[in-house]
Amino acid sequence: MDRAGPRAGSPEAARPGRAHPDNGPMRVVIAEDSVLLREGLVRLLDDAGIETVATVGDGPGLLGIVEEHEPDLAIVDVRMPPSFTDEGLRAAIAVRERRPGTPILVLSQYVEERYATDLIGGGAEGVGYLLKERVADVAEFIDAVRRIAGGGTVIDPEVIGQLLGRRRTGDPLDALTPREREVLALMAQGRSNGAIAADLVVTEGAVEKHISNIFMKLDLQLAQGGHRRVMAVLAYLGRDGG
Repeated sequence: MDRAGPRAGSPEAARPGRAHPDNGPMRVVIAEDSVLLREGLVRLLDDAGIETVATVGDGPGLLGIVEEHEPDLAIVDVRMPPSFTDEGLRAAIAVRERRPGTPILVLSQYVEERYATDLIGGGAEGVGYLLKERVADVAEFIDAVRRIAGGGTVIDPEVIGQLLGRRRTGDPLDALTPREREVLALMAQGRSNGAIAADLVVTEGAVEKHISNIFMKLDLQLAQGGHRRVMAVLAYLGRDGG
């Protein structure tokens, strides 16, 4: 197991999902068996002012470093030793079960919508699922890291494309207009209202109206507050939001 040294001047471990604007940089752990990619991620994060406090090359090791360091975010490869199937995903789900609310970003070589739905099954807040190729767009990748650590949801556009193409009988999304589905797809990518407006070349007011219609058609009541956005994403991914 590779471990980075403790952050200087930190008297206690950080709480999951919390950045440290006053006391230091965001703190992450990485579980990735490829040394080249692992070190590349460390460098990219460091250049962005994000500290990697520990790295491991297997799924079981992830649980240990999360327990020890209580990071703001864990970045996890789906396929790791010994079988190179879904060890990383299972470890990520175990982390969320043991330490609810710990932000997780899962990286995958291929699109597997099951991975996204399995990961998000325990709640969509602070969850990300991206293809590894997205790392090449450094600015977009770092933005996703920060959004997930802050409690946002970021799902890879290719996964969303597959979900859009898979229609279900009695799908609650059938009530949505094509534009509303576009807005919901961008919400699932973790986009803000302003970013959605820019992507669709409409006003923020128009986006807000579409989102209001989405909430109404998915029967997400105002009393559910800020969680309505998360619950809409859960509905989009085929979950009931409960």
